[in-house]
Amino acid sequence: MTMERRAFTMMLGCAMVIAVAVPSSPLRAQQGAIPVVGFLNGGLARNYAPLATAFVKGLEEAGFVEGRDVTIEYRWAEGQNDRLPALAAELVQRNVAVLAATSTPAALAAKGLSTTIPIVFETAADPVGLGLVASLNRPGGHITGVTQLSVETGPKRLEVLHELFPDRRAVALLVNPSNPVIAETAAREMQPAARTFGMELHVLKATADDDLDTAFTEAARLQVSGLVISGGDPFFVSRTERMAALAASHAVPAVGAGRAFVAAGGLLSYGGDIVDAYRLTGNYVGRILKGEKPADLPVQQATKIELAVNLKAAKALGITVPLTLLGRADEVIE
Repeated sequence: MTMERRAFTMMLGCAMVIAVAVPSSPLRAQQGAIPVVGFLNGGLARNYAPLATAFVKGLEEAGFVEGRDVTIEYRWAEGQNDRLPALAAELVQRNVAVLAATSTPAALAAKGLSTTIPIVFETAADPVGLGLVASLNRPGGHITGVTQLSVETGPKRLEVLHELFPDRRAVALLVNPSNPVIAETAAREMQPAARTFGMELHVLKATADDDLDTAFTEAARLQVSGLVISGGDPFFVSRTERMAALAASHAVPAVGAGRAFVAAGGLLSYGGDIVDAYRLTGNYVGRILKGEKPADLPVQQATKIELAVNLKAAKALGITVPLTLLGRADEVIE
């Protein structure tokens, strides 16, 4: 054998050893291609851009860069929750590696469509009460996810309004009846809180843009101290700027669940950090892509709570925000 041929044979042998020694990722080995992640949401894509970005960031923290290590198939119901089951079925038929159901209606639509495709949910409601998981610490099965405290903080938003207007006796709660889990939970938790502060609670409903106009008009007619917007609903998240504008035009002090409402011109917001919840959701998807099982991943809670105040909106409404409230705020927009 010539020296050149002997060298080539040795190089070939080394290459074969390296190929055997370096294992491919589990998903690459199973699928032979870049894994596909399904992303299902009930809102409008353009209004969820910061949240989708946070989801992608969570994936990157787990080692998966979109377009390089993973492909994401997005499905948006655009505020029409009745479209979610069909959109979820599309992703199941696409045989995605993991399905991220980012909203309570999306999680409920995806549940039960497949027992083999891992599902990671993001919800503002109690996932055990929804029947998504057996328990928070031991979810079991093929589903796990992240909860944010938008529903649970509803009574606290009412307390903030009471701090602004201690002598007012009427308040309104805005819910979306097409999302009954969130709507019913919010109303159930707000009623006793209203009684604690000696307030009468008026429940207003909106499932479409015209309903929002009607709800804010009714809130102004009732001369409520303020309007608490139910948190965690994709329809309301998608209409943040519209609701802030309606609150200003009808001179209704309104409290949203996330700082995006204040950034859009709303008066106050108090609630869980939904952006962080989406980041955590993306991170869980990445961990599952690496081979971890949903049953072994406890449901995470995005426990960061934020209070934001818009002093410009307060001035336009003729409201003086107490220093005690400003001192507790995480963000003040002047």
